[in-house]
Amino acid sequence: MSESSFAAVGPEFIRFARSYEHTAYRLEVRDNYADQGEAEHVQKFLAGEPDDGAWMEDWMGLVLRRTLEGMRIERVRVITEPWSDYTRFGLNLSRLNTAAGEDIRYLSRERADELGLPTYDYWLLDSSTMGILRFDDQDVLLGADVVQDPAVVVEHARYRDLARRFAVPRAAYLNQFDDEFLRKNQINK
Repeated sequence: MSESSFAAVGPEFIRFARSYEHTAYRLEVRDNYADQGEAEHVQKFLAGEPDDGAWMEDWMGLVLRRTLEGMRIERVRVITEPWSDYTRFGLNLSRLNTAAGEDIRYLSRERADELGLPTYDYWLLDSSTMGILRFDDQDVLLGADVVQDPAVVVEHARYRDLARRFAVPRAAYLNQFDDEFLRKNQINK
């Protein structure tokens, strides 16, 4: 890949991720993410303890402000069934993201493979810049290879369009399951 640089986790990565002016799209393909800011909340979720989501207020505020300004934040999450513990946590937590205006959709891993989608996470910003996310062996985000090569960006815009076409919005995805199953898995619609 030509024209790339690395944005390490921290202020550099935050600047990259928030630099969009119109649309931010993320493809998420991992079954687990080891984010220190979420670890306590994942454990509470798995223990069946309530969590008011207050720790998400900064992110939700940003999503809401940007949505009200006419910007879009979109994700497609490729998921393995049966769900991992982290996937269950993310499905439950995504109710806050979508309430703030984020468009989160779900796609089965089998369908993603059939479509030839990448097997790595990436952000695509304004269809002009992208970041291929890099993780260590313990699922901790290290940063992103930031790419502005037009051919690479266009290829990933095509992946975005394919994923969005076949992915199901959160509400519709959860409606495929009966309420008892969702309760058992601690998922709130």
